Amino acid sequence: MGIRTLKQRIPTPDTPSRGPPRSAPIAHGEQWSLAEYVCGAGPHDRPFEERHHKVSIALVTHGTFRYRTSTGEGMLYPGAFLLGNPGACYECGHEHSSGDRCLALAVSHDLFAEIASAAPSAERCRFRRPTLPAIADLASISVSLQRASEGKTPLALEELVLTTIETIVRAAGTNHTPPRRVRSMTMGRMSTVVDYIDAHLRDELNLGDLSALAAQSKYHFLRSFKQECGMTPHQYVLGRRLRAAAIALRATNTPVSRIAFDQGFGDLSTFNHAFRRVMGVAPTAYRGTRKGARGTRLGVSNM
Repeated sequence: MGIRTLKQRIPTPDTPSRGPPRSAPIAHGEQWSLAEYVCGAGPHDRPFEERHHKVSIALVTHGTFRYRTSTGEGMLYPGAFLLGNPGACYECGHEHSSGDRCLALAVSHDLFAEIASAAPSAERCRFRRPTLPAIADLASISVSLQRASEGKTPLALEELVLTTIETIVRAAGTNHTPPRRVRSMTMGRMSTVVDYIDAHLRDELNLGDLSALAAQSKYHFLRSFKQECGMTPHQYVLGRRLRAAAIALRATNTPVSRIAFDQGFGDLSTFNHAFRRVMGVAPTAYRGTRKGARGTRLGVSNM
């Protein structure tokens, strides 16, 4: 298959730099490529317009920004997915935030069409919406993509890419919503809340403090957050904590109980139940799979 992986990562800048996004390749096959993009744009930078040359599926891993394309407009945040059709123009804006980081999968039309044609909800093998929220069904894929370059065999990497495309196609089909225009004021408030949550993920968060950040009543804040992010604040916080815990389980030998407490879970039982429900296996079983995932890297480039 000629898969090539490159351990070429961009360190998170202490002070985001201005200008267009920088990219670093992670891996590629005959019909796909995976790269990391880091953007340092902020409120004082003009939104930039580009064109998707291939089918684009991008996982946001850091920051928030506005994304607009022919299928609609939405706010992107950690755990959410950007969706792009080949040939479509798009615009990203950071009116209310500074900087973001994404893992972008570029897929050939032929490969995407083959996978999409098998999905009952597929329509002309094109995305009908611009984004996917950080729903529980995408948590496992999100974690796997974030660790795509770490010790996977070519077979495991190819399987991950194909599974990711299939999962995204099905999720996009079953979570279809008509295009809408994002309200700048509402997006600004929700962006502030998301940034605050990410900075205080391990702390005890409550609805009163979050709604106060958005300058809204609790009821209107719940409605606004769900409209912009596609889920409730509790669902977003839980998903972020579980994904962080899953990465820690794979990357370290820290006891499961310590990881649970470090990620803001009050007790081990609650963590175990939530992790099994979202990730499909118990934390100890999930950690055990990392041993079988390691193999020989092909074409690794150290920087």
